[in-house]
Amino acid sequence: MKLSDLIERLGGTLVQGSPDHRLRGVNSTARATSADIVFAEDPASAEGALSSKAGVVILRPSLVSSYPPSKCVVENPQPRLWFARAAKLLKPALPVGGIHPSAVIGKNVKLGEDVTIGPCAVIDENARIGARTRIEAGAVIGPGVRIGDYCQIYPRAVLYPGTTLGNWVIVHAGAVLGADGFGYVRNAANGAYTQFPQQGTLVVEDEVEIGANSTIDRGALAETRIRRGTKIDNLVHVGHNCDIGEDVILVALTGISGSSSVGKGAVLAGQVGIGDHAHVGPGVILGGQSGVFNGKSATAEPGTVLYGTPARPLKQVLREQAVVARLARNRRRSEPGESA
Repeated sequence: MKLSDLIERLGGTLVQGSPDHRLRGVNSTARATSADIVFAEDPASAEGALSSKAGVVILRPSLVSSYPPSKCVVENPQPRLWFARAAKLLKPALPVGGIHPSAVIGKNVKLGEDVTIGPCAVIDENARIGARTRIEAGAVIGPGVRIGDYCQIYPRAVLYPGTTLGNWVIVHAGAVLGADGFGYVRNAANGAYTQFPQQGTLVVEDEVEIGANSTIDRGALAETRIRRGTKIDNLVHVGHNCDIGEDVILVALTGISGSSSVGKGAVLAGQVGIGDHAHVGPGVILGGQSGVFNGKSATAEPGTVLYGTPARPLKQVLREQAVVARLARNRRRSEPGESA
């Protein structure tokens, strides 16, 4: 692809070099060749990028005052984002593989144009698969499941009945979507448990990515919904009836209990635990191992970091820790035989 084609699609200003420079991909400064793009966001990384063998460097405007004459230089306010988008455009498309002879296709299945279905995959009856979607080896697509266009379902992922995926959704290996939620009713007389009906649906909107071995439960009587652009890491669990907002980040080992909601743009770091019927506000950042109790809310101005259990502003947590440390020191000093 020519550099001018990328700039036309991604924006940016070519401040030096030929718009006809041809590109193969993106790379690190240490490994880049003349057919690669590198990026820099600060003066130190800019020095390394400009001295590398890369053919194109993407920088913030006015980050440096001069450039080596051999380099094509593009300026953009968000070099990392430009670089990531360029990587997607330059990545070679996987070839259309058709339907493998060992795949099992049920009755009344509808496949869009150029669908690929890998070895031993199972597409059950009445499923719908959109154009250019890939179902890799051993994946199981349940009866009536709907999958949109340009999706990627990696090996051994399982989509239960009642699951709907939008367009450009990525589901990594071993993920399970639409399983029954963990909901039971206890008999007060003898302590036995009976499952509460788990007959709702799961809707995953466009451009969502779901990591390996993550699980998202269907709604009990209504739906679970993962909204557009959300990114879910490996080993995350989302319970039944949850509503996860647009562009949310859920990092590994996070668990969200049933009937909870997460606002648009929130970030839940590793091992965050959310109780049932809880709420995380839009744009809130929950630090690693933070927790929100059942029925409670973690809300603040977007971009605010909350930490601890119960989650509260990071500055408050640091003050509390300082007080506890000071009390511990004072106690040691007051004990017989202890010295400062």
